[in-house]
Amino acid sequence: GEVAIFETLRREVAARSPQIQDTARSIAALDTLAALAETATIHNYTKPHVHQGDEIQIVEGRHPVVDRRSDDTFVPNDTLLNATTCQLVILTGPNMGGKSTYLRQVALVSLLAQAGSFVPARQAKLALVDRIFTRVGASDNIARGQSTFMIEMQETANILHSATSRSLVILDEIGRGTATFDGLSIAWAVAEYLATAP
Repeated sequence: GEVAIFETLRREVAARSPQIQDTARSIAALDTLAALAETATIHNYTKPHVHQGDEIQIVEGRHPVVDRRSDDTFVPNDTLLNATTCQLVILTGPNMGGKSTYLRQVALVSLLAQAGSFVPARQAKLALVDRIFTRVGASDNIARGQSTFMIEMQETANILHSATSRSLVILDEIGRGTATFDGLSIAWAVAEYLATAP
């Protein structure tokens, strides 16, 4: 009956599972590449120049999500980072001024390029990075005795211990979970360490 037919089908599928899995992987890769190509075409992305050097230069970069979802016109931004003259950017401005969007935009453009995608920019020259570290947002785990500040410091310490000279580090409002002077001192020390560490 039906159980016998199902068992036969199951055996045949199991016997051909390597071919089925290979086909599924190929279709998934094709689907991913087609989606990246379609997005690049529709949203005017450009082919990045990915290189082994240390320079990240983005001309008229856009945040790939905010650019598409915002009711307002997205204002493109430039970015220049390198290991000699501009290895650290300290970004200041009013609340809701776009600072976090800009920081995330740099990380996303870099990530897209390394994934093999075109990027939302007029022009982009992007260094290969070994990892992208981010410390953004506020969270806590009070039940385990971990405040927002404690989690922020643990995440920051992990970044400082793990980042290399080839890492892209994005830190959004470090030291905000404590007194103003203490927070400023922490942010200053972290920035100094990142700018001078080998």
